[in-house]
Amino acid sequence: MTSETLTPRSGRRPAAAHRRPGDKPGTWRTRLRRATRPLGTGLLCLGTLLFVLPFLFTVTTSLRTAADVARSPLGFPHSLTLKNFTDVFSQMHYGPSALNTLLITSLSCVCITVIGALASYPLARLTQNWSTWVYRLFILGTSVPIFVVVAPLYLLMRDLNLLDTYTGMVLIYTALNLPLAVFFYTSFIRSIPVDLEEAAALDGCGALRTFFTIILPLLRPVTSTLLTFIALQIWNDLLVPLVFLQDPAKRTVMVNAYSFIDPHTVQPTTLFPAALLGVLPLLVIFIFLQRQVVAGIAAGAVKS
Repeated sequence: MTSETLTPRSGRRPAAAHRRPGDKPGTWRTRLRRATRPLGTGLLCLGTLLFVLPFLFTVTTSLRTAADVARSPLGFPHSLTLKNFTDVFSQMHYGPSALNTLLITSLSCVCITVIGALASYPLARLTQNWSTWVYRLFILGTSVPIFVVVAPLYLLMRDLNLLDTYTGMVLIYTALNLPLAVFFYTSFIRSIPVDLEEAAALDGCGALRTFFTIILPLLRPVTSTLLTFIALQIWNDLLVPLVFLQDPAKRTVMVNAYSFIDPHTVQPTTLFPAALLGVLPLLVIFIFLQRQVVAGIAAGAVKS
């Protein structure tokens, strides 16, 4: 047994175990890697600090009194109170607005995933020219900004008597996010082997049965990834509910939080609690479902 294979008494691994294949002791790559390791750790800590500090500042300011914030806006709090949250909770009608947002978001997500998956299956499997052009039109729809289609959508919803209705909101969000769903699902379905569908066809399965029994269960990873983006976008959206919902009883959380913004004065003790209450339900959902979301994103990345 040579001396290189012996493990030191301190319990540390030999230096050779940390080298990559092809690296020799004392090469410039090894020295550079050892020299830049503290720099990478420091940059990672700095990025985490820059990400966490604004959130901590928002939370601490929401718990401070107005007099304390006026005396020292960027200083440490001298007293903490929950009165800001209770006042904002009642003023913005948080319970009904949160239920409205949850209803619109959940129904929109269901429609987007179902219609997007059904539309993507033939687009991924058919090789005709028209299917390629239809797919390109969907991809083109992902680059259209919402500000361009607000006026035509408003006139269309008015003519269909869908203004100030939940149905109109769900249809608008479905149309706006359907191109993204088609892009996600089509790319994922193309990576699924066709042999699975051929085996199902030999067993007598039709196209719809093959989709619901073979393809749809395989779409769970990409569906969790897609729902992550769509739910965040719909829940945090302000423009669409602000334009298409006039009834105060049907307004969403973000619209009611936006009502606290005054163009002349800024009151952090009112605005910050409203913003935190607006994102609180979505934050709680992702805290409990973070393992499923991360697993879905990782599975989708490996699959693609």
